[in-house]
Amino acid sequence: MRIDKWLWAARFFRTRSLAQQAVDASRVKVRGDKVKPAYDLKVGDSVAIRVGEYEWHLVVKGLSEKRGPAVQARLLYEETAESRAERERRMDIRRFSPEPAKSIKGRPTKKDRRDLDDWTGQPEES
Repeated sequence: MRIDKWLWAARFFRTRSLAQQAVDASRVKVRGDKVKPAYDLKVGDSVAIRVGEYEWHLVVKGLSEKRGPAVQARLLYEETAESRAERERRMDIRRFSPEPAKSIKGRPTKKDRRDLDDWTGQPEES
């Protein structure tokens, strides 16, 4: 079965084209190797998937041509204990860290914009 179809059926991506893009961008690896969207995935393969800041390390337990409910999709793979622990640690860090935009109050002033332009090195527009 194609890996992009499996990623879609296992509900890691909403559409097959998003799964294809992730595979092309090397965010999906099978046994540590970069693969193409048409890679023939087999039961027992180890897959590493990176979505955003989270990463899953999985072992393929089943194949499905159809996208079913989430409960059924979870039966297609088994996540490693280390992967689950690391994802939960990252979720806790994100949950307990302060909101990045909390200190921003209202729109930036002209002075704030000029300071930002000076900091980024962008020339002023005339």
